[in-house]
Amino acid sequence: MSQETHIQLFENAKIRVVWDDEQEKYFFSVVDVVGVLTENADYQLARNYWKVLKHRLVKEGNETVTNCNQLKLPAPDGKMRLTDVADLEGILRIIQSIPSKKAEPMKRWLAQVGSERIQQMIDPERSIQQAVADYKKQGYSDKWIANRVKSIDARNELTNEWKRAGLQEGKDFAILTDLITKTWSGKTTKEYKQFKGLTKENLRDNMSTIELALNTLAEASTTEISKRKNPKTMQQNMQVAKEGGNVAKAARQQLENTIGESVVSPIKASDYIRPIEDGQAQELPFED
Repeated sequence: MSQETHIQLFENAKIRVVWDDEQEKYFFSVVDVVGVLTENADYQLARNYWKVLKHRLVKEGNETVTNCNQLKLPAPDGKMRLTDVADLEGILRIIQSIPSKKAEPMKRWLAQVGSERIQQMIDPERSIQQAVADYKKQGYSDKWIANRVKSIDARNELTNEWKRAGLQEGKDFAILTDLITKTWSGKTTKEYKQFKGLTKENLRDNMSTIELALNTLAEASTTEISKRKNPKTMQQNMQVAKEGGNVAKAARQQLENTIGESVVSPIKASDYIRPIEDGQAQELPFED
């Protein structure tokens, strides 16, 4: 299965969604959907609810559980773990098995997600437009969003280059990403998240504008170096990743020598943004 994993927002709740290129359809994380329907923000409580419901459905001879697949998705602890997923038809059947006031809004949301994907395949620019809209809803500033979009574009180019080099999504990508991050920032991805006090949150969504810029420079540099050196082995790709990270490291050191302080900051998104309905999105206090 050729997978493309996204986080989709339903009423500010995050739902992991996988697009299967071969079957041309979405698979949704069952636990995430169950969590929304039962209003269980706690991931473990949602898992327990689904475990009990799944057992009952099996006893009733319901085919919904039989048709559920398991895919490796990013878990709250940041690791890739096998998770029950179901296609649109399966998710709709599960929704019917759970008494919830959110059932109808969820059905409308599922239909919208499917429609948006078709439009994005016809016009890829819609994917970027959707990302911008989602960040605006969360309260991010226009200035930050512009930099985040650049970082997404650079990341996509890098992963396409890694695929061209024959690397596998998952472990290979994680090792190289860690190496790039460690080289320019001095911290692995896990250490960086701990430094900011993050758990399941996305690290890049909690970077300042300058952190995003340096990370983008590191990944864009890695892409360009890889295109020219055409690495064949994982070891050669690791060397290229380190060289790309060193480009951003040099820029970081020069900037820090000029301003006299570190640009790798413990500040996270929740420290400087507030829900959009409470007022205008706020700029990071250290963006400039």
